[in-house]
Amino acid sequence: MSRERAILHLNVTDFAVAVEQAAEAPRRGRPLIIAPPGTSRATVYDMSEEAYRAGVRKGMALSQAARVCRGAEVRPPRPELYRRAMDDFLRQVRSYSPRLEHGLEDGHVFVDLTGTHRLFGPAMDVGLRLRREVRRQLGFNPIWTLATSKLVAKVASRLVKPVGEYIVSAGDETDFLAPLPVSLLPGLAPGELRRLGEFRIFTVGQLAGLSRGQLLVPFGRRSDYLYDASRGIDTAPVQTGAEKEAVVFEHVFAGDTNDRQEVEAAVADLISRAGMELRQRRQEARRVGVRVGYADGLQVVRSASGRRRTANDFQLQQLADQALARAWLRRGRLRSCRLVCDDLCRQSPQLPLFAETHGRERRQAGLLAAMDTIRSRYGQALIATGRQRLSPLPAATGEAA
Repeated sequence: MSRERAILHLNVTDFAVAVEQAAEAPRRGRPLIIAPPGTSRATVYDMSEEAYRAGVRKGMALSQAARVCRGAEVRPPRPELYRRAMDDFLRQVRSYSPRLEHGLEDGHVFVDLTGTHRLFGPAMDVGLRLRREVRRQLGFNPIWTLATSKLVAKVASRLVKPVGEYIVSAGDETDFLAPLPVSLLPGLAPGELRRLGEFRIFTVGQLAGLSRGQLLVPFGRRSDYLYDASRGIDTAPVQTGAEKEAVVFEHVFAGDTNDRQEVEAAVADLISRAGMELRQRRQEARRVGVRVGYADGLQVVRSASGRRRTANDFQLQQLADQALARAWLRRGRLRSCRLVCDDLCRQSPQLPLFAETHGRERRQAGLLAAMDTIRSRYGQALIATGRQRLSPLPAATGEAA
């Protein structure tokens, strides 16, 4: 007899702010903004709930945030502190289940508690116990929600922000989702939300009233996801292991630019860093995403997928070019670009059956291995491909998730 899944979602709202407040509490009632001070182009890294209610948003220019929320305390980001806090958080959660799925230093964790009731009791007791332990030992107070799937648990957490708990029992998923706005469903693109609005579909229940055939015409391949999500159907497992963690690098331009050569050089540099990171991990990526940040604050994310996974810079560059072309459609200047390589797996140890058909790839692999050796010993900026610039791009930052 199969047992219903028990998926616990823990979410520390505004994680960086929560860690800062736990380490050194700001003056009572004073809003807090995390941003690098003293630079004219600084943007908001994170903000407290008080600052959010005043209108501050992530990615907003610090000068604008200071006008929107006067009197806010500004602290510089401390990524190493957030990384240690996230490690401590995961250590607490892992004592109840090894099946964890989490992001970067963002305070989001999915935990699969299916079948652990004999060891730790009902899943809802684990949620209460974890929040109590995290609050006592780490100093921040996570939201926790419990459902039979990641999708429903995620939606429930959006209802109780910034503090709270929610349990959706097995069989109640459709009734729980029905009255909620469709914007709460995860994974919907802005264009899809606009299209739903054009059809006067504003709640999840209205969306669930449509058949697969009715959704197929306006939404194509996305119709299956919309059909299942509106009914709370989600069989996606809690994904564990480093092979699921994306490789992320970002570049902030010294000045807003729409110079195509400068932007392409920045993307090529990010590709070289990401490719080297993948090869060091012995991993390959199938999808490359590019997020461009415009000077007016708008951010656009697009991606491109290959037929097979790769850690070859030249093949990754082709996917990045496609993603950049899809994302950079406005005439406005760009402030930053971010590269994400995901849908990862371990490199196969099997050699090609017909080596003579892979001569070009073999030569490229030898070239990249030699470049990796030089960069590891003397630095990233010493050697570059033709599209890169030999001078370092100092604003590039990386996250090996």
